[in-house]
Amino acid sequence: MKVLLGIGGTDGSVDALDRTVARAAEAGDDLTVAIVEAEGTDVGREELAERVESAVADTDLSVEVRHVEGEPGSKLVEIAETEAFDEIVLGGGTTSPMGKISLNQIAEFVLLNSHVTVTLVR
Repeated sequence: MKVLLGIGGTDGSVDALDRTVARAAEAGDDLTVAIVEAEGTDVGREELAERVESAVADTDLSVEVRHVEGEPGSKLVEIAETEAFDEIVLGGGTTSPMGKISLNQIAEFVLLNSHVTVTLVR
């Protein structure tokens, strides 16, 4: 399976990275990590790239890392659809005390606009 993981430095995207790398290593997926600009984080792109390298260091995965410029949601959808990805994986969303999920802007855009399967890691 060809998987596109979008990360931007939030806690949710770092969790999604760890879970997606583990799943891709187990399933033999082809993984591409798209590093995007995300609001509410001070983590830089180079630090995220190093985090990706660290996450895949103990696996047999060959992961492509891309630095994506522009509006993150639309860029992720565009990449996934034009390059025939099977799935987009995103971290995001928080759960209120009443159990209602609140999505961040990027996750909401991708979920509403992608024709490719989207997995949201919370």
